[in-house]
Order: sequence, then structure tokens, then C-alpha cells
Amino acid sequence: MTYLLPILGVLLSFAFVYIAKPKNKEHFKLLLAFSGAFLLALTVFELLPAAYAAADAKTVGVFIMFGILFQIFLEFFSKGAEHGHVHLNNEKSAFPWLLFLSICIHSLLEGFPIEKHDTIIYGILIHKIPIAIILSIFLLGSKIKLSNALFFIILFSLMTPLGSYIAANFDFAIQYYAPITALVIGLFLHISTVILFESSEGHKFNLRKLLVIIVGITIAYFL
Repeated sequence: MTYLLPILGVLLSFAFVYIAKPKNKEHFKLLLAFSGAFLLALTVFELLPAAYAAADAKTVGVFIMFGILFQIFLEFFSKGAEHGHVHLNNEKSAFPWLLFLSICIHSLLEGFPIEKHDTIIYGILIHKIPIAIILSIFLLGSKIKLSNALFFIILFSLMTPLGSYIAANFDFAIQYYAPITALVIGLFLHISTVILFESSEGHKFNLRKLLVIIVGITIAYFL
């Protein structure tokens, strides 16, 4: 299930967009807010304590900060697709290689902690579904060939399981568990907080989003 769930989440999201053809990405804001809160809470409740228990606090802190900076760097190329924004020109037929590479690197890294923290798979899955839906809306609404869009989505779906496989079978991933986990924590902290800030719609009070965020945090606490 560790390997299968992320793949199914992405592929079924693509199939949903292909069949239902939703046009408005605004409809998925509540799901994005829930995913951001859920992922942030799992990171705080599970990954942070484990990382600090496994290595020197200063080292963990440095790698968390590096993870935040690295995610900001990736977003120069992905244009924020990891938190539900795709700002590329959908009139172009050229394959978006920079978007593809940056989002695949992000997905590969987020698979590493799953090996020792099986509940984090649910946070990643809930995070992936709205992102996959929004990416699919962009890909299917652009002039990119359907075969290229499928290539993008299939490889994207495989990246997180590949990260989990590397973490379970490669000595360097086992040896450097704490710094790699800290790096991923930085990615998660940046992504989840950006999602929560952006879901506030100009800092206006929104009861539905607040309730969704509280539900996400509560579910994460009891996992």
C-alpha cells in the first residue's frame, strides 16, 4: 500500500478530470486547505519529534531551513504547482520540462519519510490529490498532447513510491535518515503553510475553511 496509494491517488485524479472535465480550480480550495492543515499537523506531530530525537538539534534545524530554501528554489521552475498553482501558458504545446522536473524532485523527496513513518503516507496522499487534479486540469486544458500529459502524470505518480523504495533499500538513505527527514520537513512546512496562507483569500474570515483546517489537524492528531 505504501507504493500503491500515491500512484492510485494521482492516476485516479487524472481520470476524474478527464471524465468529469471540471473547469474551475476554485472548487478545490477547501480540499487544498484540508490537505495543508493535515500535512502540517502530521509533520509537527510525527516527523519533527522523530528527526530531533535522531540527530543533533542544530543539524536538524539547518536541514529544515535548507529544505524550506530548496522548495522555494524548486518553485521558481514549478511556478507553485506543489501548492495548487500553475501559472504556465496553456496555449503552448511544448512539454513543460521545468515544471515536470521540479515537481518530480519534490515528489521523490517526500517519499523518503514514509519508510519509517507510515502515517505520513495519508498526509502525502491527501496533499497529492488536489495537486494532481489541478495539474490535470492544466494539462488537459492546454495544447499539450494527451500522450505527453499521460507521460507527465504517470511518471509524477511514480516519484513518491520511488523515494520510499530508495529510503528502504539504499545505505546512504538509511545512514542519513535524520538530515534527509529534516530536509523533507522543510519542504512540507513551506508547502503546507503556503497553502494555508493562500486559502485565507486576502485574510478574510472564512468559517468553512477554518472548520476544514481544524478537522485536518484533529484527524492528524489521532492517527
